[in-house]
Amino acid sequence: MERAKKPSMVSTGLDRANRPSILSPSITGPQPTVRIEGGKVTAILPTGDSVEVLLYGATVISWKNNGKENIFVSEAAKLDGSKPVRGGIPVVFPAFGPPPKDHATGALPQHGFARNSTWEYLGKSSSESGALSKGGDDSVKLDFGLSSSNISADHKKAWPYDFGLVYSVTLGKDGLQTMLNVRNEGKEAFEFQMLLHSYWTVDDITKVAINGLGSTTYTDKVLDGGEHTESQTGLKITGEVDRVYKSIKQDTTSISSIDGKPRLDVTRDNISDTVIWNPWIAKTKAMADLRPEDSYKHFVCVEVGSVDGWQKLEPGETFEGGQILKSHL
Repeated sequence: MERAKKPSMVSTGLDRANRPSILSPSITGPQPTVRIEGGKVTAILPTGDSVEVLLYGATVISWKNNGKENIFVSEAAKLDGSKPVRGGIPVVFPAFGPPPKDHATGALPQHGFARNSTWEYLGKSSSESGALSKGGDDSVKLDFGLSSSNISADHKKAWPYDFGLVYSVTLGKDGLQTMLNVRNEGKEAFEFQMLLHSYWTVDDITKVAINGLGSTTYTDKVLDGGEHTESQTGLKITGEVDRVYKSIKQDTTSISSIDGKPRLDVTRDNISDTVIWNPWIAKTKAMADLRPEDSYKHFVCVEVGSVDGWQKLEPGETFEGGQILKSHL
């Protein structure tokens, strides 16, 4: 079994300084609109910026700013709840990848159950002090909940712990924040991993650089499964890549063109690991839900999480971590 992570990111309550505080929306000026239909929650700002979140998996499947789409979703993705979405921002919990058989998560499917469970929409609020907010009506926060009482019987049997998840998606002008709060609501400790498996649109993967990972230790799942140190200041994608970068010292990993034009800033909040993934040609063809066959050219996954070892929560303890996103489209 892998080592347990030190509990430096754990608290006994929602007391983190940068948590968005709730504010009654202003009654003057245009307001964000939120609608719920067809198992999907859509929020639109007065600027036209928008976000769409499926209740299945609490998966963000669209985030547009200035009329442009930031998130890649496969043309063959299932959006009907029959399987996890290929694309968007799937929520991975309580295990990343195939769980180790000798761990408490060992009987769970790959990436756990959060991404293929139906979440509850808990409501919306405005934020005056969040990372994206400049006032009461230029951002909107959507909360989604999942707990041990509303997962499937098979998942409950495989992982019989009492937990509560709140996933908050905050839309602001040119920005998005996605935060996962995990609470141990039972009488015994449990260990978990979490990851936001984000697919980002790019024009041409061969002309992209991933910045902010230089000198970081990573596990290369394609090469040999061993540990390496990143030697590039701007990582270029020239073939299949599947790497887990660990304990990254710099908070922000950014996507840009190779000539330096910024595309997206991904800032880790209270977590320090990031997965970089692109399946390239052969694996894309082998994945029936990833289409068109050249779709690998048009996305890169930069996935923030806590996956190097395990987070441990004692009864009553809470963990919170996620990402703050800035689009340059």
